[in-house]
Order: sequence, then structure tokens, then C-alpha cells
Amino acid sequence: MTTSSKAAALDLARFKGSTPGFVQYLSIVQERLDEAIGQNGPVINEVADLITAAQLRGRPLFVFGATHAGLLAQDLYYRAGGLARVEPILPAGLMLNERPVTRTTLLERMPGFGELLLDDVALKPDDVVLVISVSGRNPVTTELAAAARERGAQVIALTSLTYSKAVTPRGSARLFEIAQHVIDLPGSIGDAAVTIDGSSAPVGPTSTAVGSAILHGLIVEVARRIVQRGHQPEILTSGNLDNGDQDNSKFLAEKNG
Repeated sequence: MTTSSKAAALDLARFKGSTPGFVQYLSIVQERLDEAIGQNGPVINEVADLITAAQLRGRPLFVFGATHAGLLAQDLYYRAGGLARVEPILPAGLMLNERPVTRTTLLERMPGFGELLLDDVALKPDDVVLVISVSGRNPVTTELAAAARERGAQVIALTSLTYSKAVTPRGSARLFEIAQHVIDLPGSIGDAAVTIDGSSAPVGPTSTAVGSAILHGLIVEVARRIVQRGHQPEILTSGNLDNGDQDNSKFLAEKNG
């Protein structure tokens, strides 16, 4: 038994009765991460090259997600250890601080809204746009992706193929049918992954934990490729380190200038 498995067994021994829910959940997340590694190698290779080339041209990685997918978009932005050149598309009405929060559901299903969101985005041909949606079925996501392609951008989708293929599109197509490059986000239909005896609904969505790991792993690979090409990646340092603000100032001055 490895050191880590021994530690897990000792922690598990502290609980009485059935396997605790958090152990079930974390075990499933680990399984999903293993699936992500096993099935996304070729596409990660493709999109890492695209993002690397864009970064070396001085172009940002554009990223969009609505509601909880928007959390993944935000997690790439202004992030310690992340790329400085990230441009999120974060419309207020689709973020989780919207009240009533149910309005976000209405907006993400509204035809025409997704294309409208690109009006203020300075996309150029061959820019890279990462579009995140677990189900990939709502018009705001699919129309934004289609509009980005029409402008000559390379569109990367992070979406659950298992989930998306089990539902019908609310527009003309689903995200994986529009994007040129599809990163599969392993997960359950409906996202919640843990079934509890006596509960009428499953609990424990995995898309945020697994999706965030996939995306940060992708950024690490991009940084590695930039170094391989003889350049220094533009990486933000934690502002809570003594030299963090100074290190970041060269990147943020350009963004805010």
C-alpha cells in the first residue's frame, strides 16, 4: 500500500458506517481526471499549439462561459500562475451575481444574444476563442462560437460529450458540432455524479473541478511550448507575494494602458 493510500485508509477509518460522501465525490473526480488525460491528448496537442502561436503574436486567449461555465472562464483570468494574455467575455447578465439568478437561464437561451456579445470583442482572424459549456446546447454558447468562426477565429470547445450527445440543441446545433477543436470534459449526464440512498436527486457536480484542472493543465503546456520556442511566457505572479505587484506591473500596464 502506498503512503497516500495508507493515509486515505486512516482518514476513512475515522468515519462510521458507509463511505463518506466526500470520499465518494473525490474518488469520482479522480476517475474523471484520469479519463481526461486518456482521451484528450491529441486535441490538447492541437490547441496548445494554437494558443502558443497566438500568445507569441501578442494576441490573447479569448474565453467565454455562461453561469457556472463562466466560473471556469474567470479562473483563467488575472490568475496567479496563469497567462497574462487572457481576455474573458463575461457579460453581467450571464454571471451568477445576476438577480434573480434565473434570469441567466432566460438569457442563455435567448436567440441572437450570443452573436451580440461579440460586437465589442476585437477578434482578428486566427485568434483563439475558448468556449466553455458542459451541455453545449444553449444558443448563447453555440451562436457565439459560430459567430467567432465566421470572423476567422479558431474555436476550442470545452464540453461534456457524454452530456451533450444525450440532449437536443436549443438552437441549430450543439457546441461540439460547431467548434473546430473539442476538449471532452468527462462527466455524468446532468453533471451531478454521486447517488445517495434515500435522496431523490444525485449530488456533487464535477464539471468545475475537472474542467478547471483540464484548463490549467492546458495553460501549463502552453507555457512549456513558449519556452521551447525560445521565449519567456507572460505569467502572472501572486499579488500576495512581496514582489508580486512589481512582477505583474509590466503586464498590467499594457492591459490597462
